[in-house]
Amino acid sequence: MKKNYLLAPGPTPVPERALLAMAAPVIHHRTPQFSAIFKETAELLRYVFQTKGDVLMLSASGTGAMEGSIVNLFSPGDEVIVINGGKFGERWGQISEKYGLKVHWIKVEWGDAVDPATVAKLMGENPNVKGILCQASETSTTVQHPVEELAKLTKDKDCLLIVDGITAVGVADMPMDKWGIDVLVSGSQKALMLPPGLAFAALSDKAWKFNETSTCPRYYFDFAKERKNLHKDTSAYTPAVGLITGLRESLLMIKEEGLENTFKRHDRLARAARAAMTALGLKLLAPENPSFATTGVYVPEGVDGAKFVKYMRDTMGVTMAGGQDHLKGKIFRIAHLGYVATFDMIIAVAAIEMGLTKCGHTLEVGKGVAAAELILMEGYE
Repeated sequence: MKKNYLLAPGPTPVPERALLAMAAPVIHHRTPQFSAIFKETAELLRYVFQTKGDVLMLSASGTGAMEGSIVNLFSPGDEVIVINGGKFGERWGQISEKYGLKVHWIKVEWGDAVDPATVAKLMGENPNVKGILCQASETSTTVQHPVEELAKLTKDKDCLLIVDGITAVGVADMPMDKWGIDVLVSGSQKALMLPPGLAFAALSDKAWKFNETSTCPRYYFDFAKERKNLHKDTSAYTPAVGLITGLRESLLMIKEEGLENTFKRHDRLARAARAAMTALGLKLLAPENPSFATTGVYVPEGVDGAKFVKYMRDTMGVTMAGGQDHLKGKIFRIAHLGYVATFDMIIAVAAIEMGLTKCGHTLEVGKGVAAAELILMEGYE
């Protein structure tokens, strides 16, 4: 018998509470009963996003919230700075260029975080820049960017900081209002512990003022229309009723754990993963600015990374992620976000030890698990 474990950076495991909620009979979305669920869920989203403002719920993947942020806040010809340090930073620029924005690219080596001084210099050279677009956690490179420092660059300027928090919201402390983040987007299938299908966008007051003058075309992703309906405890178009019902449960779980404890858990899991891989003599992809959401690891010399990830998934039943673009076949990524706890990480490390051994790499079996345990035991003090 093979039991399957999902330890990829999205989709992530869905807790039983959310699954049971989604299994309930579907109710009509234009009813007081669903409006009550919608309203409670909207309040819980404010708690997780750490904002007093509205958090829009969109029936889309996270990319929908990214595209919506561009078309609702800018006009063709507007200038933006895009931090391109991976697949999703690249996506910010591609969306921007598709709608006629002028993109000033900052290319960052995969595995490195952006230097805020580089961003500040480019802003000084281009005083008409209206937005900085970045990832909080760049999933493809397992890097965490310095969002708090970037927010200081735009706080008192007519320029927005727009952050892809798809693998950061509910993972690492990212207080939107306190730091001055203007737009924070996320998706359901990461730390919010749901299947794919929902996207979220929270906007600051400054961002809503930009919305008043934006001329990019939009219809479905019309944030002003969604906000107007949100205030009526509903959505502009047919919502993903089952997902929102499940979302209420997953958000309640986060609130019951408490945000501070949620952040501590993710930090502990991330440190355990890094310690385990280092103990096994493996090289980390992002040792200096690692993500709390996922850990990137170079496969040892002589091991085909793609075959290793396939063997882990198809033979051992443990799904992790491989590399993308030029890192394809060269790295694997261990996810530790959302509905993941202590013993999931033990399974991940043990499976890596066994899988690499089966793929012909010599290592000391159990050494990584031992290193992880020393950190994971902190959760039981």
